[in-house]
Amino acid sequence: MVQLGWGLLSNAYVQGFLPGGPNLYEGGLKRVCVPGLNCYSCPGALGSCPVGALQNALSARRLKFPFYVLGYLLAIGMLAGRLICGWLCIFGLIQELLYKIPTPKLKIPEKIDRPLRWLKYIVLAVLVIGLPLFWRDEFGSGAPFFCEYLCPVGTLQGGIPQVLLNDVLRPALGWLFRWKMAILVLCVLSSIFIYRPFCKYMCPLGAFYSLFQRASIVRMKVDATACTDCGKCAKACGMNVDPHRTPNSAECIRCGECMKACPVHALKYTVAGKEFRKREEKKEKQYERT
Repeated sequence: MVQLGWGLLSNAYVQGFLPGGPNLYEGGLKRVCVPGLNCYSCPGALGSCPVGALQNALSARRLKFPFYVLGYLLAIGMLAGRLICGWLCIFGLIQELLYKIPTPKLKIPEKIDRPLRWLKYIVLAVLVIGLPLFWRDEFGSGAPFFCEYLCPVGTLQGGIPQVLLNDVLRPALGWLFRWKMAILVLCVLSSIFIYRPFCKYMCPLGAFYSLFQRASIVRMKVDATACTDCGKCAKACGMNVDPHRTPNSAECIRCGECMKACPVHALKYTVAGKEFRKREEKKEKQYERT
């Protein structure tokens, strides 16, 4: 519900979807980045995508250090790490809902899964930073390679609605739109059988936030005195993390499913080193004392 609410809130510009209305919101909020992936070209988008903003800054003809967007990403990473992926990503929610479709699920063998996890870091280093920064056309400008050639979120939120709302765009559709539609279809179909495949293997924003997992203010902690090593938390984790051994793994999106599965409440969120307990757990603790 939190992911859905955030997705609706950050794309609440209803006028953008009305026939004959302005296609994009261009007010002051558009200068502010949202924490997760959210396409700038979505007719309803009220804020900017941090990955898109970073690429635009790096690919500009007159290169300027992206102080705002890089500082913003560093601040979010240091505050919450990949908690953003688990709580404020609308595309993550779409993948989760697709995974709930009752079909046989595919478990990627560890010897294949582990190397594939590095792909998102390559996407971050090459498509988001490297090529926009160093590749230049004859006019001295770069290009937002990730947004332009790969991002399925942009296709879903921006490309498809823009094509549906603007008749003049349809005759101009070419190989690039078909290529990005193919990537989106691949992400959608694979999400039915694999839990959050885009988050695991392709998302550059998740890769960036994962660098701060062990240093962020919001973290996870295992109460070793309570843990019975039953393994239920690991079975509940869709990201294939073993929370009781590596609670702050770079692959953990801090969705809290492992905490729900733990029968002894051994897993906790911590904020600046202090445990964060739900109200129900506090009541249980008080009841035990009485």
